[in-house]
Amino acid sequence: MSKSVPAFLQDEVSGSAMSVYSGDFGNLDIKGSVQFAIDYIDSLMEFHVFVAQCKDLAAADVKKQRSDPYVKTYLLPDKGKMGKKKTLVMKKTLNPVYNEILRYKIDKQSLKNQKLNLSVWHRDTFKRNSFLGEVELDLETWDWDNKQNKQLKWYPLNRRTAPVALEAENRGEMKLALQYVPDPVSGKKPATTGEVHIWVKECIDLPHLRGNHLNSFVKCTILPDTSRKSRQKTRAVGKTNNPIFNHTMVYDGFRPEDLKEACVELTVWDHHKLTNQFLGGLRIGFGTGKSYEIEVDWMDSTPAEISLWERMVNSPNTWIEDILPLRMLLIAKLTK
Repeated sequence: MSKSVPAFLQDEVSGSAMSVYSGDFGNLDIKGSVQFAIDYIDSLMEFHVFVAQCKDLAAADVKKQRSDPYVKTYLLPDKGKMGKKKTLVMKKTLNPVYNEILRYKIDKQSLKNQKLNLSVWHRDTFKRNSFLGEVELDLETWDWDNKQNKQLKWYPLNRRTAPVALEAENRGEMKLALQYVPDPVSGKKPATTGEVHIWVKECIDLPHLRGNHLNSFVKCTILPDTSRKSRQKTRAVGKTNNPIFNHTMVYDGFRPEDLKEACVELTVWDHHKLTNQFLGGLRIGFGTGKSYEIEVDWMDSTPAEISLWERMVNSPNTWIEDILPLRMLLIAKLTK
């Protein structure tokens, strides 16, 4: 473990902890296609993705002209909750055959609010996995009654979709305040680690989902720590699109230098019996694109989010309040 990793991450920093965000997106030309079919099985209340095969994929090993490909799927925008599904890895081939079914337990009405993101990756044991292309299907406009849509089809693989392009509509706002307490013990000796206090006050104009009022709550994670023990959440507030939470979360173990590397991820969810639906989120940090010298997709704060973090860092022991617009996020999968 590198000494540069802070105390509040010592137990949980690992390659798998950031697997959702890590990956090599730019080094390979995207080529080839994937054959798959989708269907909804009413009797099981399951969405099935039948992944058949790929052909003419890009070669991660250029010299030997081969890759170790596998296929991964997400339902967007609820990426974190539903989780990723993936096939087995096929070794040393550009034309892998899978014939696997990836299953999601989800009711059909909720499924119609989703997009299927199917991507192909080269599995590398020693380095980052390499992105080989993706396909996205909008399930809201999908014709489920057309038998042709249940047949296997070939889809050309595309370059990575920019996260901003996934959802652009208004997702409401969050009123919150942050405070950095450098020396919570108030001792005379110099402070070594401090606390970040996050006061989630309320959300404003959250989007309607199912035609009725929401039952919303807020989750907080301090990235790059995606462990469940780092997650805190508010209570759920029902029957309103303008929930008032007034909930304060405290994270300790922050050295001053850790404030440059960490990012507060706040996500708003609608609580539902079968699955929680993602509504929008914030990522509050310096937005440098890197954390502890590793390039990460989640260090992508907007100018308004960066401004709030900078004001907090520059004004210790002071509550800094703001109202920020919620946005679409690709959410990190929690580790144990």
